[in-house]
Amino acid sequence: MAFSLLVLGLIISVILIVLGMPGLWIMIASAITYTLVVPGRPIGWLSIALITGLGVFAEFLEFTLSGKYARKYGGSKRAGWAAIVGGVIGAMVGFPVPIIGPVIGAFAGSFIGALVGEMSVGSTTGAATRVATGAILGRAVSTAMKLGIGFGIAVWIFVAAMH
Repeated sequence: MAFSLLVLGLIISVILIVLGMPGLWIMIASAITYTLVVPGRPIGWLSIALITGLGVFAEFLEFTLSGKYARKYGGSKRAGWAAIVGGVIGAMVGFPVPIIGPVIGAFAGSFIGALVGEMSVGSTTGAATRVATGAILGRAVSTAMKLGIGFGIAVWIFVAAMH
């Protein structure tokens, strides 16, 4: 029963990552709970420490790639930081909208943040739009990378729990 609940939690967590929710942290909390509840420490604290490290790394990527891509597409440091801040604010603003609100909010926030940030340093609308497009691409890449890392963590937990 506990293993079935763990697997269900892992599946739901992967879906939550796609929706911009804290799926990685729910996975890690599920692994910790499973380890504490099931006798014999089936997952192991070293594995939990390593997957937590991967989770922190995935969050760091998600947080920074939007800004890095904005700068890669010719943006200023201000546009890069504005893309990051805009993505966070957008995700929070979109949170009340069921299911896809945080994702759409994060993408829109990254775009708007980079656009406004780049225009504030005197760039043309066309150049600022190119930078903002880079911010959206960075957000998409970071979401895909976070999903990949999350899937890897889910498989790691699943395999560790089977032993």
